[in-house]
Amino acid sequence: MGFEKDKASSSSHVLQIPREDTPLLSKNHQHLSSPSKTFANVFIAIVGAGVLGLPYTFKRTGWVMGALMLFTVAFLTYHCMMLLVYSRRKIESHLKISQISSFGDLGFAVCGPFGRFAVDAMIVLSQAGFCISYIIFIANTLAYCFNYSKTNPNPKIFGFPPKAVYIWSCFPFQLGLNSIPTLTLLAPLSIFADVVELGAMGVVMVKDVMIYVKSSHVLEAFGGISVFFYGLGVAVYAFEGVGMVLPLEAETKDKAKFGKILGFSMALISLMYGAFGVLGYFAFGEDTKDIITTNLGQGLLSSLVQIGLCINLFFTFPLMMNPVYEVVERRFCEGRYCVWIRWIMVLVVTFVALFVPNFADFLSLVGSSVCIILGFVLPALFHLIVFKDELRWHSLACDGAIIVVAAVFSVYGTYSSLLEIFVGAKE
Repeated sequence: MGFEKDKASSSSHVLQIPREDTPLLSKNHQHLSSPSKTFANVFIAIVGAGVLGLPYTFKRTGWVMGALMLFTVAFLTYHCMMLLVYSRRKIESHLKISQISSFGDLGFAVCGPFGRFAVDAMIVLSQAGFCISYIIFIANTLAYCFNYSKTNPNPKIFGFPPKAVYIWSCFPFQLGLNSIPTLTLLAPLSIFADVVELGAMGVVMVKDVMIYVKSSHVLEAFGGISVFFYGLGVAVYAFEGVGMVLPLEAETKDKAKFGKILGFSMALISLMYGAFGVLGYFAFGEDTKDIITTNLGQGLLSSLVQIGLCINLFFTFPLMMNPVYEVVERRFCEGRYCVWIRWIMVLVVTFVALFVPNFADFLSLVGSSVCIILGFVLPALFHLIVFKDELRWHSLACDGAIIVVAAVFSVYGTYSSLLEIFVGAKE
């Protein structure tokens, strides 16, 4: 169904249209990435704002349960990323082509238009979800830094909640940034954003250690089963980068080493995430907040860290929205740039951010819903279809188990996250 040579060949013009892999990645194959550059690209593609919700998640799940869940998700994410790489290599060797440059292209080659639609839908929802969480973080953080105090826990700005004021204050500037038709000029902001985030994480972890030494919190090692899916959603969100694995592998000079580089990157990131989550929870215990930086107080250093992260996410927003624009413009404008579609998408993201009260709860929702489907169900399904005549029974069982278990977790996790958001908002 799309894997046959004649069908893929007759639709090869479709595969050549720029997809979600175009941002920041050069298509000049004479300048392929060295192992060190590949490692840096993987690191940039995976590390994101999800890490800021891990300490709160560890508070909910217990630090041992949260860490085990995090490492398990990291391993499964790596496994499913490699399933995509193996599937692409198999199809390209079968068809004698080199046109599968993105996740959406692979979906088309394996399952035809339906496969591309499924990938496109998940990419739009996940990327928009990331940007919604960015806006929530920025608004909540600025409100905490400039408006909240112990004497005035519910401040107002001109009669409106500070969160709403800051969200709408970002809106006109984001319209301008998201109107830029090419990301070439914005590419340096990606590096800047990651440098700021790593620096902020380092500062937060040092502060966590200093606070933990002086504290005596009662810490939970294991939470109940009721919070399992909540933690799973946040962990999946934190490692979401599956949409970039195929373009990154395509740009690697020594493709035989890509699996080892990706595995090393995932191991290092998971250790860094685990340390960040554990230290944050150890430092503040049951007082750990959904955005860990708000636990640092309102001193000069903590304010600089929080504002730096806000600047980071503010400029990351148009980079993360670009895959959404590519999908929507391709489907509704034949791939042509359309500023009105971009503005409408920014408006939709802004409206959703207004009505989501909790940063970590929203991370769990996005991770439990679209990220599990995109990161686990679709890679395993595509691999099963491509290799169905070659896989042994244990490999078939493994792919099938990932598909079924991930789908069940997605449904129940989405329900649990929605319950947390709406019931928690009422409380």
